[in-house]
Amino acid sequence: MTLIEVKQRYPGAETFSFGDSPELSAQLLELVRSGRKTATCGALRDFGPGGEAMPEAGRRDIALTWDGTPALVIETISVKVTRFCNVPEAFALAEGENDTREGWATDHREYFTRNGGYAADMMLVCERFRLVEDLQSGES
Repeated sequence: MTLIEVKQRYPGAETFSFGDSPELSAQLLELVRSGRKTATCGALRDFGPGGEAMPEAGRRDIALTWDGTPALVIETISVKVTRFCNVPEAFALAEGENDTREGWATDHREYFTRNGGYAADMMLVCERFRLVEDLQSGES
């Protein structure tokens, strides 16, 4: 299914990619598919004019593969803005990438350092979501 077709099926959907490399993007898409990843976060500085669209509860968005192919449709359940140092363990574990909050913090410190800078008190957009449709398998 093309991006145009998916956008016609999900009017108002924004598009985005997980991660900052082809490998990380593919890994995170698989975690969503498996049901292990039901949350994601990004630096608040990356949202708004000239950046990514702020997630909104109830909106369905299209996750793309690294090359821009539509992969998944997710629905945002909740959005909370909080400091990196205050991210609760339950949220960190819902991201599905680590088994401990400490592992989450280490990986995300490295990610944010690579992508604009890290600070313990930086503001994050913390989003919980559910998988609506896997566009590459046809399952919803």
